[in-house]
Amino acid sequence: MSSKIKLGILGGGGDSLIGVLHRVASSMFDRFELVGGVFNANLDESISFAEDIGLATHRIYKDLDTLIKEELALPQEERMQVVSILTPNFLHFPMAKQLLENGFHVICEKPLTTTYREAKILEETLKTSKTVFAVTYTYTGYPMVRQMKEMIAAGEIGNVQKVDVQYYQGWINDIIHDKEKRNTTWRLDPEKSGISCCVADIGTHAFGMIEFVSGLEIKEVLADLNYLYKDNRMDIDGTILLRFSQYVKGVIRTSQIATGEENNFTVSIYGDKAGLKWEQENPNYLYLLEDGQPMRVLKPGHSYNSKLSLDGTKLPPGHPEGIFDSMGNIYKGVAKAINKQDYHPGEFPTMKDGIRGMNFIEKAVESHQNGNVWTKIDN
Repeated sequence: MSSKIKLGILGGGGDSLIGVLHRVASSMFDRFELVGGVFNANLDESISFAEDIGLATHRIYKDLDTLIKEELALPQEERMQVVSILTPNFLHFPMAKQLLENGFHVICEKPLTTTYREAKILEETLKTSKTVFAVTYTYTGYPMVRQMKEMIAAGEIGNVQKVDVQYYQGWINDIIHDKEKRNTTWRLDPEKSGISCCVADIGTHAFGMIEFVSGLEIKEVLADLNYLYKDNRMDIDGTILLRFSQYVKGVIRTSQIATGEENNFTVSIYGDKAGLKWEQENPNYLYLLEDGQPMRVLKPGHSYNSKLSLDGTKLPPGHPEGIFDSMGNIYKGVAKAINKQDYHPGEFPTMKDGIRGMNFIEKAVESHQNGNVWTKIDN
């Protein structure tokens, strides 16, 4: 009998990018076996999709209630152990809560929920369930992001004094300028997305990445968001100033109307000794900047990298690794936690990271609505 962790998936059917990303990532290290799920709200479409990807259909369920009931009726060694939630934002909370209450491990897409209050409820539910919970801030799985984290923790750039993170996309241009389209997409519907579009979708990636690599917590934010049209209720662009402490400051620049941009996520952390810069569109390069020295380029797979970085590197130096590999490293960390193996705390984002992300989203919107004022993030 297979010793792999049995995985179920909610959502991610059809031509969903996030669906194929999770399926490939889960299979990457031979730790998981996808056994079923609910890929679509329509059972026939869900079954058809399972057939298309070569998955047996007897564990394709019409809804989450049925999945939980049927899986718990199976012998423990056969049932799903972990379920990945890849649905629109408004379904994250009720699905995650129900899964935790029934003893399942959970891997959840970000943002964790649609409100900070819901996130705190999930936190209490997780304490009772004592299962593993991961939030897929995907980019934290890149080897050179992990190298960046370890170099900063080791003091190689000195004390952090400036943070500059940009996340620019242009995809929403085709939607936002068409009134009919912008009133029908779920991304711009507060009932399905929550109070934010851009900050919740990609700004939260920037926030999570900053705290992940720097080891610092953001204490206050000042946000200036752009909605572009009066009838559009969701931000699609924004600049957010950050305070870590009295003398450590930063900025998040995030946009989904940056015309011509694809997925331009750039992270720059500057210390009093050196600086580090990483670009998602060129993820195998970590740039080390020092006064009076030529810029150095660090690459994955070399012995000079940290144990955490090397653990997330599958190929010899010079072979490109990408976003599938990054997500795969998160799944590998979750597998270690489920199997009660030793793992580095940086191997996957946790419930805490998801909660702080939700707090950040609400405080950024609050800051903007209150006239662009400094607003504290909860501890």
